[in-house]
Amino acid sequence: MAEGEKPYRLYRGGRSKGKVPLAGRSAQQHGAAKGERPKGGRSTSPRTRRPRWGLRIGLAVVLLVTLTIVWLVAGYLTFRSGVEDANGRLPQNVRAALVPQDGLLTSEPTLILLLGTDGDRTEARSDARRSDSILLVRTDPKRHRMAFLSIPRDLRVDIPGYGSYKINAAFQLGGPSLALRTVRALTGLRANHIAMVDFDDFRTVIDAIGGIEITVPKPILSNRFDCPFATQRRCERWQGWRFEPGEQHMDGRRALIYSRIRENRLNPAENDLTRGERQQEVVQAMTGKLVSPGTFVRLPFVGDDLLRPLTTDLSASELIQLGWVRFRANSSRALHCRLGGEPQLVGGQSVLIATEENGAVLSMFTGRSAPQPPPPGSGPFGAGCVIGSPGARLVQR
Repeated sequence: MAEGEKPYRLYRGGRSKGKVPLAGRSAQQHGAAKGERPKGGRSTSPRTRRPRWGLRIGLAVVLLVTLTIVWLVAGYLTFRSGVEDANGRLPQNVRAALVPQDGLLTSEPTLILLLGTDGDRTEARSDARRSDSILLVRTDPKRHRMAFLSIPRDLRVDIPGYGSYKINAAFQLGGPSLALRTVRALTGLRANHIAMVDFDDFRTVIDAIGGIEITVPKPILSNRFDCPFATQRRCERWQGWRFEPGEQHMDGRRALIYSRIRENRLNPAENDLTRGERQQEVVQAMTGKLVSPGTFVRLPFVGDDLLRPLTTDLSASELIQLGWVRFRANSSRALHCRLGGEPQLVGGQSVLIATEENGAVLSMFTGRSAPQPPPPGSGPFGAGCVIGSPGARLVQR
């Protein structure tokens, strides 16, 4: 210490008490006041931790992706199991009669024969086994379009090996294999795939997907069938099923009744062909709902129910491809066609005798000519095609 210096400082108030205020200690105290960590030591003040939002968001994304993958796998396994059961119900001789598909369903056109029953399981028809709905479906993935060809069940045709009968008798006489060959002989079209459905089991499918939306073009008062009341007295006073015009939400039972109506007492021009058009509407609404995101989310729980009424050769991957094609197709541009004929009485049975217009309709259905509605004066059973919903535009008075 130099001469004249003292180990303390003098202030106006006098000498400060305590330890000697050395220069190093003053620097440490000054740094601590600013919250700085002193060299060679630990900070005495508590450190504030900032939340790691990046880490939390990353973990949430990883968890979400993992759950999505697990959900996809569970849904696909359930769906595949149902498809395998549907494949097992198809006779082997039917597979041999189909034409192999060229390429993927998402890139190449395909032709599917859809056979259905109307769900009538009364004792009088329990062993009838007739195909009450015969529909050819043609996809056109490149144009994002689908075409439907309805074949009247009362159309009189030559069934190979049996002679002339109503076309719906082919299923009863020789099962789906003979029905497939009969449709091929009638139309000249060879199907790539086949699907057989039971309209009665459609109730399970439609309920599983939460119902469907159907636009009823005109008011309907049906003939009396499937009385909803428990007593005979109330059923005798009951007039029939009523459907008001406009868009309606239908559960499985209501949609099945709508597709089975054979007679509209408010419109005598409607007939069995109109019934086929209603079935087309139900099928189209149902397939549209099947490929919706809501059904995808519920797939692990409803996968088995969706495939229960189906018998088909389509694999799980092919059905997924078909669903994608249906999802991308523009329903307002869908082509709805039907074959027609002239009503006659043959052997005491009311049948339809095919007319020359059916050949033109087949050309429209396959895209070789422009679609045209039934010609004027062709009556309620006229053949033709319309774009959009079939509705009542195919009905000619």
